[in-house]
Amino acid sequence: MSTSETDRTSAPAFRVDVNLHELLKDSSTQRNPKESDLADGEGLPEPIYPQRPEVMWETDRAFHNFKAWRIWKGLGAPYFKSRLMPGELQPLIAYLFSEWKCNLDCHYCWSYDNRVKGMTEPTARLSIDWLHSTGNRLLALMGGEPLLRPQFIHKIVNYAAKKDFLIYLPTNGRLMKPDVIDRLGDAGLGAVNLAVDCVDEKPGLAKALTPIRPYFDHLLKQMRRYNYGVFLNVCITRTNMDDVRQLTELAHDLDIGIDFHIVESPMLDAPHFKHLDENSTFLTPADYPKVDDLIDWLVEKSGQGYKIVNQKSRLIQMKQFL
Repeated sequence: MSTSETDRTSAPAFRVDVNLHELLKDSSTQRNPKESDLADGEGLPEPIYPQRPEVMWETDRAFHNFKAWRIWKGLGAPYFKSRLMPGELQPLIAYLFSEWKCNLDCHYCWSYDNRVKGMTEPTARLSIDWLHSTGNRLLALMGGEPLLRPQFIHKIVNYAAKKDFLIYLPTNGRLMKPDVIDRLGDAGLGAVNLAVDCVDEKPGLAKALTPIRPYFDHLLKQMRRYNYGVFLNVCITRTNMDDVRQLTELAHDLDIGIDFHIVESPMLDAPHFKHLDENSTFLTPADYPKVDDLIDWLVEKSGQGYKIVNQKSRLIQMKQFL
Protein backbone atom coordinates (compact mmCIF):
# COMPACT_ATOMS: atom_id res chain seq x y z
CA MET A 1 0.00 0.00 0.00
CA SER A 2 1.31 3.41 -0.84
CA THR A 3 1.94 5.39 2.34
CA SER A 4 2.60 9.02 1.45
CA GLU A 5 1.11 11.33 4.09
CA THR A 6 -1.23 13.14 1.70
CA ASP A 7 -1.70 11.76 -1.77
CA ARG A 8 -0.29 8.27 -1.27
CA THR A 9 1.48 8.38 -4.64
CA SER A 10 4.84 7.65 -3.01
CA ALA A 11 5.79 4.62 -0.94
CA PRO A 12 8.51 3.76 1.56
CA ALA A 13 11.54 1.85 0.36
CA PHE A 14 10.35 -1.22 2.26
CA ARG A 15 7.92 -2.17 5.04
CA VAL A 16 9.56 -5.16 6.70
CA ASP A 17 11.30 -4.77 10.08
CA VAL A 18 14.71 -3.13 9.58
CA ASN A 19 16.67 -5.77 11.50
CA LEU A 20 14.95 -8.56 9.60
CA HIS A 21 15.61 -6.75 6.34
CA GLU A 22 19.33 -6.49 7.10
CA LEU A 23 19.47 -10.17 8.03
CA LEU A 24 17.79 -11.20 4.77
CA LYS A 25 20.16 -9.03 2.73
CA ASP A 26 23.31 -10.18 4.54
CA SER A 27 25.43 -12.40 2.30
CA SER A 28 28.25 -12.85 4.80
CA THR A 29 26.64 -15.79 6.58
CA GLN A 30 28.88 -18.86 6.28
CA ARG A 31 27.53 -21.43 3.88
CA ASN A 32 26.89 -25.01 4.74
CA PRO A 33 29.44 -27.31 3.05
CA LYS A 34 26.62 -29.23 1.42
CA GLU A 35 25.34 -25.98 -0.06
CA SER A 36 28.75 -25.06 -1.43
CA ASP A 37 28.82 -28.26 -3.45
CA LEU A 38 25.51 -27.56 -5.20
CA ALA A 39 27.11 -26.49 -8.46
CA ASP A 40 28.59 -29.96 -8.81
CA GLY A 41 25.53 -31.78 -7.51
CA GLU A 42 23.12 -34.05 -9.27
CA GLY A 43 20.43 -32.47 -11.43
CA LEU A 44 16.81 -33.48 -11.90
CA PRO A 45 15.84 -36.57 -13.90
CA GLU A 46 14.39 -36.13 -17.36
CA PRO A 47 10.61 -36.69 -17.23
CA ILE A 48 8.97 -39.34 -19.38
CA TYR A 49 6.16 -37.82 -21.46
CA PRO A 50 3.47 -38.92 -21.67
CA GLN A 51 3.40 -41.18 -18.63
CA ARG A 52 -0.33 -41.23 -17.90
CA PRO A 53 -2.97 -43.19 -19.82
CA GLU A 54 -5.51 -41.28 -21.87
CA VAL A 55 -8.21 -42.00 -19.27
CA MET A 56 -7.00 -41.99 -15.68
CA TRP A 57 -10.33 -42.29 -13.89
CA GLU A 58 -13.15 -44.37 -15.31
CA THR A 59 -15.71 -43.08 -12.81
CA ASP A 60 -16.45 -39.88 -10.91
CA ARG A 61 -15.88 -41.77 -7.68
CA ALA A 62 -12.36 -42.78 -8.72
CA PHE A 63 -11.65 -39.19 -9.76
CA HIS A 64 -12.79 -37.70 -6.46
CA ASN A 65 -11.10 -40.44 -4.41
CA PHE A 66 -7.75 -39.64 -6.04
CA LYS A 67 -8.27 -35.92 -5.49
CA ALA A 68 -9.10 -36.41 -1.82
CA TRP A 69 -6.19 -38.81 -1.31
CA ARG A 70 -3.72 -36.35 -2.86
CA ILE A 71 -4.96 -33.51 -0.65
CA TRP A 72 -4.71 -35.75 2.39
CA LYS A 73 -1.12 -36.70 1.58
CA GLY A 74 -0.17 -33.13 0.69
CA LEU A 75 -1.73 -31.29 3.62
CA GLY A 76 -3.87 -33.47 5.89
CA ALA A 77 -1.32 -36.04 7.01
CA PRO A 78 1.54 -33.51 7.47
CA TYR A 79 -0.75 -31.28 9.53
CA PHE A 80 -1.79 -34.02 11.95
CA LYS A 81 1.78 -35.24 12.19
CA SER A 82 2.94 -31.74 13.14
CA ARG A 83 0.26 -31.57 15.84
CA LEU A 84 0.80 -35.05 17.24
CA MET A 85 4.60 -35.03 17.08
CA PRO A 86 5.68 -31.42 17.67
CA GLY A 87 9.20 -30.28 18.45
CA GLU A 88 10.91 -30.41 15.07
CA LEU A 89 10.62 -28.18 12.02
CA GLN A 90 7.68 -29.49 10.02
CA PRO A 91 6.61 -26.86 7.46
CA LEU A 92 3.15 -27.42 6.04
CA ILE A 93 3.69 -25.22 2.98
CA ALA A 94 7.01 -24.54 1.29
CA TYR A 95 7.73 -21.87 -1.33
CA LEU A 96 10.36 -22.76 -3.90
CA PHE A 97 11.50 -19.62 -5.72
CA SER A 98 12.66 -21.24 -8.91
CA GLU A 99 12.75 -17.95 -10.81
CA TRP A 100 13.16 -14.29 -9.91
CA LYS A 101 12.75 -12.91 -13.44
CA CYS A 102 9.40 -12.02 -14.99
CA ASN A 103 8.11 -11.51 -18.52
CA LEU A 104 5.63 -8.77 -17.56
CA ASP A 105 5.83 -5.34 -15.92
CA CYS A 106 2.90 -4.94 -13.57
CA HIS A 107 3.39 -1.51 -12.03
CA TYR A 108 2.55 -2.58 -8.48
CA CYS A 109 4.76 -5.68 -8.48
CA TRP A 110 8.24 -5.63 -6.97
CA SER A 111 8.58 -9.40 -6.52
CA TYR A 112 10.97 -9.92 -9.39
CA ASP A 113 14.45 -8.89 -10.53
CA ASN A 114 15.46 -9.59 -14.11
CA ARG A 115 19.14 -9.36 -13.17
CA VAL A 116 18.96 -12.48 -11.00
CA LYS A 117 19.65 -15.92 -12.47
CA GLY A 118 17.12 -18.65 -11.84
CA MET A 119 17.53 -21.65 -9.58
CA THR A 120 19.75 -24.50 -10.73
CA GLU A 121 18.68 -28.13 -10.97
CA PRO A 122 21.01 -29.28 -8.14
CA THR A 123 19.59 -26.58 -5.85
CA ALA A 124 16.03 -27.58 -6.73
CA ARG A 125 16.73 -31.25 -6.12
CA LEU A 126 18.47 -30.66 -2.80
CA SER A 127 15.66 -28.33 -1.69
CA ILE A 128 12.93 -30.84 -2.55
CA ASP A 129 14.83 -33.68 -0.88
CA TRP A 130 15.34 -31.63 2.29
CA LEU A 131 11.69 -30.53 2.41
CA HIS A 132 10.64 -34.15 1.97
CA SER A 133 12.83 -35.13 4.93
CA THR A 134 10.99 -32.63 7.14
CA GLY A 135 7.62 -34.15 6.30
CA ASN A 136 6.53 -31.28 4.07
CA ARG A 137 4.32 -32.34 1.15
CA LEU A 138 2.86 -29.08 -0.19
CA LEU A 139 5.18 -27.25 -2.56
CA ALA A 140 4.42 -23.86 -4.15
CA LEU A 141 6.60 -22.87 -7.10
CA MET A 142 7.26 -19.14 -6.97
CA GLY A 143 8.75 -16.25 -8.94
CA GLY A 144 9.00 -14.00 -10.82
CA GLU A 145 7.30 -16.05 -13.46
CA PRO A 146 8.03 -19.78 -12.99
CA LEU A 147 7.15 -20.67 -16.58
CA LEU A 148 10.01 -18.65 -18.05
CA ARG A 149 11.77 -22.03 -18.06
CA PRO A 150 8.97 -24.53 -18.73
CA GLN A 151 11.31 -27.51 -19.16
CA PHE A 152 12.84 -26.80 -15.75
CA ILE A 153 9.40 -26.56 -14.11
CA HIS A 154 8.40 -29.80 -15.83
CA LYS A 155 11.38 -31.50 -14.19
CA ILE A 156 10.56 -30.02 -10.78
CA VAL A 157 6.90 -31.07 -10.94
CA ASN A 158 7.82 -34.56 -12.11
CA TYR A 159 10.44 -35.05 -9.38
CA ALA A 160 8.32 -33.59 -6.55
CA ALA A 161 5.13 -35.43 -7.56
CA LYS A 162 6.97 -38.75 -7.41
CA LYS A 163 7.79 -37.88 -3.79
CA ASP A 164 4.08 -37.35 -3.05
CA PHE A 165 4.18 -33.55 -3.04
CA LEU A 166 1.05 -31.62 -3.90
CA ILE A 167 2.45 -29.01 -6.29
CA TYR A 168 0.99 -25.56 -6.70
CA LEU A 169 1.91 -23.29 -9.63
CA PRO A 170 1.25 -19.53 -9.75
CA THR A 171 1.57 -18.00 -13.22
CA ASN A 172 0.46 -15.00 -15.23
CA GLY A 173 -0.47 -17.45 -18.00
CA ARG A 174 1.36 -15.75 -20.89
CA LEU A 175 3.67 -18.77 -21.30
CA MET A 176 1.08 -21.37 -20.35
CA LYS A 177 0.80 -22.91 -23.81
CA PRO A 178 -1.29 -26.07 -24.30
CA ASP A 179 1.79 -28.29 -24.56
CA VAL A 180 3.13 -26.85 -21.30
CA ILE A 181 -0.22 -27.46 -19.59
CA ASP A 182 -0.31 -31.06 -20.81
CA ARG A 183 3.26 -31.79 -19.75
CA LEU A 184 2.82 -30.35 -16.26
CA GLY A 185 -0.55 -32.05 -15.82
CA ASP A 186 0.91 -35.35 -16.97
CA ALA A 187 3.79 -34.94 -14.51
CA GLY A 188 1.41 -34.52 -11.56
CA LEU A 189 0.69 -30.80 -11.08
CA GLY A 190 -1.88 -30.29 -8.33
CA ALA A 191 -3.12 -26.70 -8.68
CA VAL A 192 -2.76 -23.63 -10.87
CA ASN A 193 -3.05 -20.13 -9.41
CA LEU A 194 -3.73 -17.98 -12.48
CA ALA A 195 -2.88 -14.35 -11.74
CA VAL A 196 -5.16 -12.00 -13.68
CA ASP A 197 -6.06 -8.48 -12.59
CA CYS A 198 -8.33 -7.42 -15.42
CA VAL A 199 -10.24 -8.72 -18.40
CA ASP A 200 -8.43 -6.57 -20.96
CA GLU A 201 -4.94 -5.21 -20.39
CA LYS A 202 -4.79 -1.77 -18.77
CA PRO A 203 -1.93 0.71 -18.26
CA GLY A 204 0.19 -0.71 -15.46
CA LEU A 205 -1.84 -3.93 -15.29
CA ALA A 206 -0.40 -6.47 -17.72
CA LYS A 207 -1.97 -9.59 -16.20
CA ALA A 208 -5.15 -9.76 -18.24
CA LEU A 209 -7.44 -12.60 -19.26
CA THR A 210 -8.09 -11.72 -22.90
CA PRO A 211 -4.49 -12.23 -24.13
CA ILE A 212 -4.35 -15.70 -22.58
CA ARG A 213 -7.94 -16.80 -23.18
CA PRO A 214 -7.07 -19.72 -25.54
CA TYR A 215 -4.55 -21.04 -22.98
CA PHE A 216 -7.08 -20.54 -20.17
CA ASP A 217 -9.74 -22.49 -22.05
CA HIS A 218 -7.32 -25.38 -22.59
CA LEU A 219 -6.35 -25.29 -18.92
CA LEU A 220 -9.99 -25.69 -17.91
CA LYS A 221 -10.62 -28.35 -20.55
CA GLN A 222 -7.82 -30.54 -19.13
CA MET A 223 -8.79 -30.23 -15.46
CA ARG A 224 -10.65 -33.53 -15.44
CA ARG A 225 -7.97 -35.41 -17.36
CA TYR A 226 -5.12 -34.43 -15.05
CA ASN A 227 -7.05 -33.79 -11.84
CA TYR A 228 -5.56 -30.40 -11.00
CA GLY A 229 -7.38 -27.44 -9.52
CA VAL A 230 -7.58 -23.95 -11.00
CA PHE A 231 -8.33 -20.64 -9.34
CA LEU A 232 -7.89 -17.01 -10.26
CA ASN A 233 -5.76 -14.63 -8.21
CA VAL A 234 -6.62 -10.94 -8.41
CA CYS A 235 -4.89 -7.90 -6.96
CA ILE A 236 -7.28 -5.10 -6.06
CA THR A 237 -5.87 -1.80 -7.32
CA ARG A 238 -7.09 1.71 -8.03
CA THR A 239 -7.91 0.99 -11.66
CA ASN A 240 -9.45 -2.51 -11.79
CA MET A 241 -12.39 -2.59 -9.37
CA ASP A 242 -14.94 -3.15 -12.13
CA ASP A 243 -12.75 -5.96 -13.47
CA VAL A 244 -12.69 -7.57 -10.03
CA ARG A 245 -16.45 -7.92 -10.20
CA GLN A 246 -16.36 -9.27 -13.76
CA LEU A 247 -13.69 -11.84 -12.90
CA THR A 248 -15.60 -12.90 -9.78
CA GLU A 249 -18.72 -13.56 -11.84
CA LEU A 250 -16.67 -15.39 -14.47
CA ALA A 251 -15.11 -17.66 -11.85
CA HIS A 252 -18.57 -18.40 -10.47
CA ASP A 253 -19.93 -19.22 -13.93
CA LEU A 254 -16.98 -21.57 -14.55
CA ASP A 255 -17.24 -23.11 -11.06
CA ILE A 256 -13.64 -22.33 -10.13
CA GLY A 257 -12.15 -20.51 -7.16
CA ILE A 258 -10.94 -16.92 -6.96
CA ASP A 259 -8.62 -15.22 -4.49
CA PHE A 260 -8.01 -11.53 -3.75
CA HIS A 261 -5.35 -9.36 -2.21
CA ILE A 262 -4.76 -5.64 -1.82
CA VAL A 263 -2.05 -3.84 -3.75
CA GLU A 264 0.98 -3.18 -1.54
CA SER A 265 4.27 -1.33 -1.75
CA PRO A 266 7.55 -3.33 -1.45
CA MET A 267 8.23 -5.36 1.68
CA LEU A 268 11.99 -5.13 1.03
CA ASP A 269 13.96 -2.37 -0.62
CA ALA A 270 13.93 -3.09 -4.33
CA PRO A 271 16.25 -0.83 -6.36
CA HIS A 272 15.04 -2.51 -9.55
CA PHE A 273 11.43 -1.45 -8.91
CA LYS A 274 10.65 1.30 -11.42
CA HIS A 275 7.21 2.41 -10.26
CA LEU A 276 7.61 3.36 -6.61
CA ASP A 277 6.44 6.94 -7.12
CA GLU A 278 3.44 8.29 -9.04
CA ASN A 279 2.02 4.80 -9.40
CA SER A 280 -1.46 4.68 -10.95
CA THR A 281 -2.24 1.31 -9.37
CA PHE A 282 -1.63 2.31 -5.74
CA LEU A 283 -4.77 3.04 -3.74
CA THR A 284 -5.33 6.53 -2.35
CA PRO A 285 -7.58 7.61 0.54
CA ALA A 286 -10.14 8.72 -2.04
CA ASP A 287 -10.35 5.09 -3.21
CA TYR A 288 -11.03 3.58 0.21
CA PRO A 289 -14.84 3.90 0.12
CA LYS A 290 -14.87 2.14 -3.27
CA VAL A 291 -12.68 -0.63 -1.88
CA ASP A 292 -14.96 -0.98 1.14
CA ASP A 293 -17.99 -1.34 -1.14
CA LEU A 294 -16.15 -3.88 -3.28
CA ILE A 295 -15.11 -5.98 -0.29
CA ASP A 296 -18.66 -5.88 1.10
CA TRP A 297 -19.84 -7.15 -2.29
CA LEU A 298 -17.27 -9.97 -2.20
CA VAL A 299 -18.36 -10.96 1.31
CA GLU A 300 -21.95 -11.07 0.07
CA LYS A 301 -20.98 -13.23 -2.89
CA SER A 302 -19.04 -15.56 -0.63
CA GLY A 303 -22.20 -16.01 1.43
CA GLN A 304 -24.07 -16.88 -1.75
CA GLY A 305 -21.76 -19.82 -2.43
CA TYR A 306 -19.19 -18.26 -4.75
CA LYS A 307 -15.87 -20.10 -4.48
CA ILE A 308 -13.92 -17.23 -2.92
CA VAL A 309 -10.75 -18.65 -1.43
CA ASN A 310 -10.31 -15.86 1.15
CA GLN A 311 -12.17 -16.41 4.37
CA LYS A 312 -14.80 -13.78 5.13
CA SER A 313 -12.78 -12.63 8.13
CA ARG A 314 -9.75 -12.15 5.89
CA LEU A 315 -11.76 -10.06 3.42
CA ILE A 316 -12.96 -7.84 6.26
CA GLN A 317 -9.37 -7.48 7.50
CA MET A 318 -8.49 -5.98 4.11
CA LYS A 319 -10.71 -3.02 4.97
CA GLN A 320 -8.90 -2.64 8.28
CA PHE A 321 -5.55 -2.93 6.48
CA LEU A 322 -6.34 0.22 4.50
